[in-house]
Amino acid sequence: MQQAIGAAILALYLVCSALLAPVFRVMLARRAARGREDKRRWREKLGAPGARRPEGQLLWLHAASVGELASVTGLIAALAEARPQTALLVTTSTMTSARLAAERLPRRVLHQYLPLDLPGAVTRFLDHWRPDAAVWVESELWPRLIGQTAARRIPMLLVNARMSDRSARRWQRVPALAQRLLACFAQVFAQDAQTARHLAALGLPPARLQSLGSLKENTSPLPFDAAERGRLAAAWAGRPRWLAASTHAGEEAMVLAAHRLAGAAMPGLLLILAPRHPERGASVAAMARAAGFAPAERAAGVGDAATAEVYLADTLGEMGLWFDLAPVAFLGGSLIAVGGHNPYEPVAQGAAVLHGPHTANFSEIYARLDAAGGARKVADAEALAAAIVDLLADGGAAAAAQAQAARGAVSASADAVQAALAAAIAATLDPAGAGAARRG
Repeated sequence: MQQAIGAAILALYLVCSALLAPVFRVMLARRAARGREDKRRWREKLGAPGARRPEGQLLWLHAASVGELASVTGLIAALAEARPQTALLVTTSTMTSARLAAERLPRRVLHQYLPLDLPGAVTRFLDHWRPDAAVWVESELWPRLIGQTAARRIPMLLVNARMSDRSARRWQRVPALAQRLLACFAQVFAQDAQTARHLAALGLPPARLQSLGSLKENTSPLPFDAAERGRLAAAWAGRPRWLAASTHAGEEAMVLAAHRLAGAAMPGLLLILAPRHPERGASVAAMARAAGFAPAERAAGVGDAATAEVYLADTLGEMGLWFDLAPVAFLGGSLIAVGGHNPYEPVAQGAAVLHGPHTANFSEIYARLDAAGGARKVADAEALAAAIVDLLADGGAAAAAQAQAARGAVSASADAVQAALAAAIAATLDPAGAGAARRG
């Protein structure tokens, strides 16, 4: 029965997405016209190639956005160096990740936008690039693209796989669909034991499942505009500052209360407030004003950044800038039951991490960081304020020590994980020419 339900859901998805393909094409063109897609390259999302396919063997890696791409830049560089005879194609889905690819990837690595999961787009993409193997990073699974790749007998690996408790519960409602998608992967490498348990419960055979550790432990610092960093650092010179990153509705009130308490003990304290969803900027600014602050709003260009007590960082693609400017970073989604957000990026940037009690999405790494003195858990606004004052006192010596402890905790296994995945990818690529025979 479950198998029939899974097949019916997949069939419905494929039919509906095919029927709506013209609508998606129009929407994509309009987004490009408004600057919300890459104006020069948006047709790549319809499968139109932006470059010629190199001769010989080609490995395709897909990393959806900045976080996923940052986690695999080291792996890609290692593959490019070890396999000069293999062309490397990296796909992502966002403009910010495309900029990161241009800045961080080796020069010979090709970048394209991932095609939308539509019949024509997927076919054009696979017909042009004809990959010999495909590597998917983390958890973005597109049924048509995965199914067509498997139908062409292109071996696929899923690396750094992550599945939170919430995602697992959603997949458990349609286990047969999950099994159909997971069955397309020759090997799945989970980034933690929690994910491995969820994947096993969904029916992934143990022989095709390994829990290696997270590639995010090898995450390089996020990119940022150095000139803008210099301008803001000069404007805020001498001021202690902290960042509340990826906050959600229900958390900003606690963050602002903590800032008022901490500011009473630390004159001149600056809060950089970066909501998870920048479109909430106006409402967050109103909340700050209601709390008695006169915020400077980055997106709206309102207020004086140099004198503001609260700086609203409500833009996309600039989180690297905020992590670099703030020696202390509170990660949102953790004072309320969201499950927390990725701590690897602030650790890579050298920020001391604070978090609330709700970290189920990244429970293992937060537990490891806490145990190593590399992160600190706070329960409420009062505890958050006390931690900020403690970390920033004496010129931020405690923040620097905590950041160093965090870096040591996450780097211990990073090289081993990367080496193991590089070996698995190399084993999947068949130099004898199984892929070439497919293209023949």
